[in-house]
Amino acid sequence: MWTDALGNAVTLEGGAASLPALNDFVEGFIASEARAANVLQASGDPSPIVQACIAAVHMFAESREAPASARPFLERARAGASRTTSREQRFIEAVGAWVEGDIPRAIALHEEQAREHPRDLASLKLGQYHLFNRGDCAGMLRTALLALPAAGDVPYLHGMLAFGWEQCHALEEAEAAARHAISMRRKEPWAHHALAHVMLTQGRVREGHEFLQDVSTTWTGLNSFMVTHNWWHQALFALELDDAAEVLAIHDRQVWGVAKEYSQDQINAVSLLARMELAGIDVGNRWQDVATYLATRTSDQVLPFLDLQYLVGLARAGRPEADLLMANIERHAAQAPQSEQGAWREVCVPAGHGLLAWARGDHATAVRELGQALPHMLEIGGSHAQRDLFSQIHLDALIRSGHLGGAQNLLQPQLRHLPESRRLRKQAAQLYTALGLSQVKEKFL
Repeated sequence: MWTDALGNAVTLEGGAASLPALNDFVEGFIASEARAANVLQASGDPSPIVQACIAAVHMFAESREAPASARPFLERARAGASRTTSREQRFIEAVGAWVEGDIPRAIALHEEQAREHPRDLASLKLGQYHLFNRGDCAGMLRTALLALPAAGDVPYLHGMLAFGWEQCHALEEAEAAARHAISMRRKEPWAHHALAHVMLTQGRVREGHEFLQDVSTTWTGLNSFMVTHNWWHQALFALELDDAAEVLAIHDRQVWGVAKEYSQDQINAVSLLARMELAGIDVGNRWQDVATYLATRTSDQVLPFLDLQYLVGLARAGRPEADLLMANIERHAAQAPQSEQGAWREVCVPAGHGLLAWARGDHATAVRELGQALPHMLEIGGSHAQRDLFSQIHLDALIRSGHLGGAQNLLQPQLRHLPESRRLRKQAAQLYTALGLSQVKEKFL
């Protein structure tokens, strides 16, 4: 019997020759490194656990075609599962549930794995991915805590804990976990990411900008999501500091262009471009380039959080595919399984109509539709920082449709919370002038 890099027993029909590819997946996945995809080169390896890992990598394409790409590898894994350990069998079935679209079952299996085999951190991180996409922040934290007694020596677990704590609004615990992870391994990009969330939430804008700039030298060999997303966070700090040149440079050099075909790189670009426009920055023809890749996503309907951002990008680029995507969202929402109906019907559909209206200048409709969806946005997944885009768009629509009192009621608490934000100060100054409060606006600012 062999063991993987974390000490989990594995059944390798290829013997020692199977270990490098498997460990690249196990270690690379939890470390957010590109080498996790090296397991794809082992497609001929008969080991069921290797085949299951390959299936998982295919599913991370987050596209309508992903299950079909993953299914042959899943079938090979299942065919040999009886010869493997119970841990491997559970991992294979969890990946199978994902491929088959039964996410509640996948989550239950990953949580069971965390209890029975707490050093299977690849399973844990995959479970957190599903929980994150359903807005189950408590579940993210719970599963990570299950592994802590047995896997506290692994820095990446503390990064997973940090993000779970942060998404549950336990910011002090999140910072402690992130800093512990970084003290164990400075190159821990998921811990960097969690700490960036904490600092932005607490209004520590300059400190966050300096922190990410310092650790960015370690962002080598990462998967495209991790490197582009951490730079996206740095761009958010630069945006709050009103440094348009830096934000544009980060978009062009570090956020967009690493893997343009990948869903996560696409939504990073969409979100950043929209935020730049909301801050008054001219983004030129950048929407058109992004929309070229978004146009292939109109039939995906994999995750509502992704579809909403594809919709913004297509609409801002003036592409007719935006209407096709909206129609497909409505069609999918009508047919969604019961476990997903709330996210698609009650959140994604009205939010989609609101975002489409905003992108096309119908701000009154944007206010109405987004106002209906915003209280329930947690259900579609994404982080607090990511979902803030929809709140910013709603605020912009309020101002542009003349709901200035409502806008002030939302904007002033944000400014108090982020006193270092030059972006918010500029927006607030314009709003107070429009409200006829020029003579006293300094009391608010």
